[in-house]
Amino acid sequence: MDDGKPLLRSKQEEEVDEQEHQKQNLGPTEEFVYESKKLWQIAGPAIFTAFCQYSLGALTQTFAGLIGDLELAAVSFENSVIAGLAFGVMLGMGSALETLCGQAFGAGKIRMLGIYMQRSWVILLFTSFLLTPVYIYSPPILQLFGVTEEISQAAGEFALWMIPQLFAYAFNFPIQKFLQAQRKVFVMAWVSAVVLVLHAVLSWIFMLKWGWGLVGAAVMLNTSWWLIVVLQFIYIVITKSDGAWSGFSWLAFSDLWGFVKLSLASAVMLCLEFWYL
Repeated sequence: MDDGKPLLRSKQEEEVDEQEHQKQNLGPTEEFVYESKKLWQIAGPAIFTAFCQYSLGALTQTFAGLIGDLELAAVSFENSVIAGLAFGVMLGMGSALETLCGQAFGAGKIRMLGIYMQRSWVILLFTSFLLTPVYIYSPPILQLFGVTEEISQAAGEFALWMIPQLFAYAFNFPIQKFLQAQRKVFVMAWVSAVVLVLHAVLSWIFMLKWGWGLVGAAVMLNTSWWLIVVLQFIYIVITKSDGAWSGFSWLAFSDLWGFVKLSLASAVMLCLEFWYL
């Protein structure tokens, strides 16, 4: 279903398409339909991907509610406060690739898309280690927000089990920006949909059928996020992404400071937007 064409095409290609479009002399309604179709070809799968990935935590929280009130509270506070903070920071820092991959493609430096993705991995992995203490010391952090000791202890124990998810974020967000820049959004959508279905079925088995409780919730959330990462990366390696991926390179460790500054700026903007809402 994915045509493999890059999202950010060359100026010549855009001019040709625009000239062909202008020759059609479309009316207001046809023009609206034409532009909407172009927009939703990219936005639709991207929205669906976000929906599926957000639903992973929501499904886990739902199953936790079927176990008991304490389990529901533990998963809810871990998802909304601890993992929510990490999610915002990691997604924001990964969003720096939207700018860099666009510039690289516009300049015809296709191979740099893969290099930028690897640099983002390095920076986000380091950020994951910096955020790990938030997971480790989550009980006192939650108590600062007025959470009871019983719930904060349960949420803190669950947060410790969810540390692997934090490192999955470090790989997932750069991979997604890398794929989006090449208009490979259907790949992301299909992977997320398949993982969501597996997550729902296996969460029911682990958490309810086998009675693993919060341990089963952690196992399935970690597994689902890492499965998304692995499947997307397998696609990149197999297809080579039209030359954007040429393997691991030591260039990923060069010019990191400039990348860090742009990543931090993106993280601040996104986190302020999330926290304001």
